[in-house]
Amino acid sequence: MMIPGYYGISGSYLLYFALIMIIPLWAQWKVKSAYGRYKKVKTLSGLTGKEVAEAIMQANGITDVKVVRGEAELSDHYNPSTNTVVLSPIVYSQPTVASVAIAAHEVGHVIQDKVADYKPMRWRHALVPLANLGGNLSMIFIMIGLGLTYLMKSAGSYGITIAWVGVGLMLFAVLFQVVTLPVEFDASKRALEQVTDLGIVNDQERRHCKKVLSAAAMTYVAAALVALMELMRFILIIISSSNNRN
Repeated sequence: MMIPGYYGISGSYLLYFALIMIIPLWAQWKVKSAYGRYKKVKTLSGLTGKEVAEAIMQANGITDVKVVRGEAELSDHYNPSTNTVVLSPIVYSQPTVASVAIAAHEVGHVIQDKVADYKPMRWRHALVPLANLGGNLSMIFIMIGLGLTYLMKSAGSYGITIAWVGVGLMLFAVLFQVVTLPVEFDASKRALEQVTDLGIVNDQERRHCKKVLSAAAMTYVAAALVALMELMRFILIIISSSNNRN
């Protein structure tokens, strides 16, 4: 027996889950492809990622941040709590286009923090504990709430309320992903300005650096998009469950 609309619904869910898997994979492929290509292209300046990071910080009067060598590939980040820029081994030690782009991007975050007092970066930092809480607990509340709604009619209203609490917690994690976007795009913009103004790259190398940074930005866009899609999915599920009770 064919259930009316069943194949349309199941097809929509298959498409949805395919998208939330494909989007991050595509973004990761873009990053690894750009990084793999430009980590082999040497720059004319011959500056390693460490030297680039130090040169940019010196030019901006930043003296209290250290550049250290990390352990894993593509683990580059700025840690404001320890005042360190951590660069992955190749970025730290090699004079390549990828090294310049990534090191300059991380120092872009340092400039946001130490020089520009960039507000979105402050907001992102403030959201970290709430985003972690939401990421850890949201699905527990949503599943418990929906479970009560479907299994115990007498507890259905409480179940819907619990599920909405879960969505509220998830919202913190989604906000973190959304606020991350301007922070990362701004850091890349600052990176390109710095390496150009300081003469670290020529015009062609600048274009290559922009490709590396644009590919990296796609991972943050993908993460935010998937987070928003998941949030909307659970909102629609809870609304549907609430309507079915009434």
